[in-house]
Amino acid sequence: MSRPDPFSFSDCPIANVLDCVGDKWSLLILRDLLFFGKQSFSALQNSDERMATNILSSRLEKRENDGLITRQADPGDKRKKVYTLTQAGKDRLPIMLEMIAWSSQYDPDTNAPRPLVKRIKTNRENLIRDLLNRVES
Repeated sequence: MSRPDPFSFSDCPIANVLDCVGDKWSLLILRDLLFFGKQSFSALQNSDERMATNILSSRLEKRENDGLITRQADPGDKRKKVYTLTQAGKDRLPIMLEMIAWSSQYDPDTNAPRPLVKRIKTNRENLIRDLLNRVES
C-alpha cells in the first residue's frame, strides 16, 4: 500500500497516520463532520475555533485530495457546496474516539460529554455504529 503523502520518507505506521491526519484544523473538520453533522463551508467556519476562511478552504481541498471527504453541489442551492465523508473519512472515527477518551482521562477541564466518554469505554462498537448511522442519514 502506498503512503498517502508521496513526500513522506518513513514507513513507520505512526508517521503514516500523522501524514494523513495533517494538522489541528484538519482534525477539527473531521470532528465537525463526524460528530456535529456540519456539511457546509459556513457551518464548518462557525465552529467554536473560528477557523479563518483561507485555512478552511485549503484544509477542505487537502482532505478532498486525500480522499477523506467529497464536495458536491448543494441540492437546494447549486451555488453552495456540501461536504461529506468518504469511507476513508468515516474510518477515522475510532481514532477520534481514542483521542476523546485520552483527553478525558488526562485533561480534567475537557468538555467531552461524560455519557459519550462512558460509551467509548463500555460500548464502543455500538457507539461507532450509531455515529456512522447518523452521519450517513
